[in-house]
Amino acid sequence: MKDISIIVPIYNAEKYLNKCLDSLVNQTKDNLEFILINDGSKDNCEQIIKTYKDKRIKYYKNENQGIGKTRNFGIKKATGKYLMFLDSDDYLEKDACEKLFSTAEKEKADLIVFDFYRVEKKLIPVIIKDFKMTSLNKNPNLLLDVNLGISNKLFKTDLIIKNNIKFIENLKYEDTTFVVQALNKAEKIFKINQFLHYYVIHSNSETTIRDKRIFDILKIVEMIRSYFKDKKYMTETVNKLTVRIITNYNIQQRNQKDKKIAMKFIDTSFKLLEKEVPDYKNNKYYENRNILKRTIEKSKILTKIYCRLYKD
Repeated sequence: MKDISIIVPIYNAEKYLNKCLDSLVNQTKDNLEFILINDGSKDNCEQIIKTYKDKRIKYYKNENQGIGKTRNFGIKKATGKYLMFLDSDDYLEKDACEKLFSTAEKEKADLIVFDFYRVEKKLIPVIIKDFKMTSLNKNPNLLLDVNLGISNKLFKTDLIIKNNIKFIENLKYEDTTFVVQALNKAEKIFKINQFLHYYVIHSNSETTIRDKRIFDILKIVEMIRSYFKDKKYMTETVNKLTVRIITNYNIQQRNQKDKKIAMKFIDTSFKLLEKEVPDYKNNKYYENRNILKRTIEKSKILTKIYCRLYKD
């Protein structure tokens, strides 16, 4: 058994792939495996991968299936005691695996969360609120305090396999429900206050692209709410999360190229918000927003006006 399996879906990432792979093969820790899955790339990714002769690399080439299905494929191929997921345009600190594995073993953690950098024109530190060893049952607000992205986390493989946690296939934002389920099932969640991951944001990132797939986030919200529907102690937290996600994605419609899609999304999202959280305007999410922001965000009409007039 390997100590850590790092799963890397790869699709048309030739511009960034060397930096990603260099950060893997130069890890200070041994007994790792790097599961590289070429998801039908049309560029020179395969040629780049084949220049690496590292025995820890397991290379697979599939037809284009999407990132959810590709990550699920990677989980099936993994032999590590722990799992990590790295996008092909991101990279790790060279001692990330060493620090994560030693901490996971020492603390007997099911899931470890760590800080990371957003790489834009400059490095932007993203600091996750600190916490001691805990679980979602003990601390429901963890669902709000921990980001729901996949990259800044180490998962115990048994946690994922025994609870049949999988990525949603054929939907965008597929990592959100994966992380939510893992947080819910983990009995020991631990935080490392170190920056170990570099999350690269560029013009073609899934993070920055806004198109008709934006409606997938509403399906994700409904899945999260359904997942916790029988857990009354989570109601307040889930409602706040619902308001936060929908509000944030409404405002992001300022970057939607097709304004018809933007306006339709805002209509649909407010309808969902009114249905699921009828008193959303009084939700605690808005307490820390300044008066102008929360006034716009609570109003469908003002949100539409803002998104139409916004200029970057």
